[in-house]
Amino acid sequence: MLKHKTKTKNQISFDIIGKKRENDSPIIMGILNVTPDSYFKDSRVGADEKLITKATQMLEEGAEILDIGGQSTRPGAELLDSDTEWQRVKPVIQLLRDNLPETCLSIDTFYADVAQKALDMGVKIVNDISAGEWDKKMLDVVAANNAIYIAMHKQGMPKDMQDKPIYIDVVNDVLAYFEKRFEYFEQKNIKKVIVDTGFGFGKTLEHNYQLLNGLEYLKEKLGLPILVGISNKSMVYKLLNKTPEQCIEATSALHLFALQQGADILRVHQVKEAMEMLTIHKILNETSLVRS
Repeated sequence: MLKHKTKTKNQISFDIIGKKRENDSPIIMGILNVTPDSYFKDSRVGADEKLITKATQMLEEGAEILDIGGQSTRPGAELLDSDTEWQRVKPVIQLLRDNLPETCLSIDTFYADVAQKALDMGVKIVNDISAGEWDKKMLDVVAANNAIYIAMHKQGMPKDMQDKPIYIDVVNDVLAYFEKRFEYFEQKNIKKVIVDTGFGFGKTLEHNYQLLNGLEYLKEKLGLPILVGISNKSMVYKLLNKTPEQCIEATSALHLFALQQGADILRVHQVKEAMEMLTIHKILNETSLVRS
């Protein structure tokens, strides 16, 4: 099974962002949604000056990756074709490359042709919610470009994925899914893999929190970097009976828990608050004592 058995955390981080980092702390990925219907309004951007302002702010606050998505994959969403998605993300990628050329960019797509075009423009990471299942050419594109690949678990399609998702044991079911997918990754010689357990993608509220509690176990078994995307999701706002925009504090609490469970990357809407959780995570680890 595909594992980074010999790599230290610092080496893994170096591979992810493509340059030497000052420390081995987890990485913050800022979300830029080029779509009018993202569930979180504040993440929506267009190809204009406001994009550069928002991206610059995220970077100044501590984000090391910016993730660009051209369509909503929230529960109930109808998927766009690849041409429409590309027309949305292309000008945004170009603006970011022109104005913030040193920034590590990620493309959130399950289309192979969109991924290839983005990689041609200097994007370094492919973030695929389908783990290569929805476009059979995706793994070939990732392999040919030696790209970093974020593979996510999901159950069903966005339009129906929340219609009674069923698991025997969600943590071990997700583990088994990735072990099977890694066989395909190895066949394609894909080596730079990041795991996303897919919070909110075909999971009930209880499934999501079982997965969150199982992150440390999954990381130990898979031996790969773990990305956590829980920012202001329904597992937070439905539990608290609030809107996504009202769940910044609760999201921060879950981010801190995820970091303590071993998360390597937090994919977030609010970078400043996520960085504060990194600071708390660091001091908790530095001051921890082993008692007999």
